[in-house]
Amino acid sequence: MTRFPKPEPPADSPRPCVPLEHLDQLWFQVAGTLCNLECHHCFISCSPRNRTFGFLKLDDVLPVLEEAAALGVKEFYYTGGEPFLNRDMVPILEHTLQYGPATVLTNATVFRPAWLERLAQAEADSLYSLEFRVSLDGFSAETNDPIRGAGTFERTMRGVEQLVQAGFLPIITATRTWPLEQEQEVIEQFVQVLKRRGYTRPRLKILPTIHLGAETQRSRGYLPTERVTAEMLADYDLSRLLCHHCRIVTDRGVYVCPLLLETPEARLGDRLQQALGAFAVTHGACYTCYVHGAICSNASGG
Repeated sequence: MTRFPKPEPPADSPRPCVPLEHLDQLWFQVAGTLCNLECHHCFISCSPRNRTFGFLKLDDVLPVLEEAAALGVKEFYYTGGEPFLNRDMVPILEHTLQYGPATVLTNATVFRPAWLERLAQAEADSLYSLEFRVSLDGFSAETNDPIRGAGTFERTMRGVEQLVQAGFLPIITATRTWPLEQEQEVIEQFVQVLKRRGYTRPRLKILPTIHLGAETQRSRGYLPTERVTAEMLADYDLSRLLCHHCRIVTDRGVYVCPLLLETPEARLGDRLQQALGAFAVTHGACYTCYVHGAICSNASGG
């Protein structure tokens, strides 16, 4: 395991800095900000028109996988936008499974049977697992479609059925847009609906709201009080924070984490070797990560 130098504390008024203790997870913004959907809570405002970040081709990803392996990366995540809009997505995942476990975050609306057949075979031939994280923000068209767009519930459910038929057990991820006191009822509804569609042992991950991007128009942005302070990090388990063990590669360089792509100071360099230093967790999204844990990874948060 490669360890990186700890940050030197500032001379005065220390900012809350988190070192990159070890690079366990590497993310790729493989589809940039292009998506076939336009969800009202998307924290980077992905849409069919948003080309702020561009695609990563297979030839872009392969050398980074080699560099990551040398740095001790243990697992790989692919996000967008919608990753399967990238024509290289299937070969990218096939190659990634030669290096470690891979997870792809998708809305499951653009699958082709041949893609899932290839990916099922690639996982069967690999020592490592391939996970699908499927975004679905309601247990019915009435609860999901006002957030993700008309007809998206049924399209996503068909994608979940395709994954299950191909032998995968997708993680259904839902952003909490309901009152907390309704949580158990909502979870039960999700489970019942998924079982009725043939997913007999559904996996569900509930995510907190990220008050960035389109979500600032749907509800609100971060409040000035929603910030991490140096005092809050005292005796805090830093491994709960994604920036402690993660970086994300985009077509515009390496950023600290998937949540802060629209934050200029979150860009740490052109290559991984330039992005191994500490990061000041002074942003609103850092507060969400502090409260809930490393929400972007497959592991449960706090």
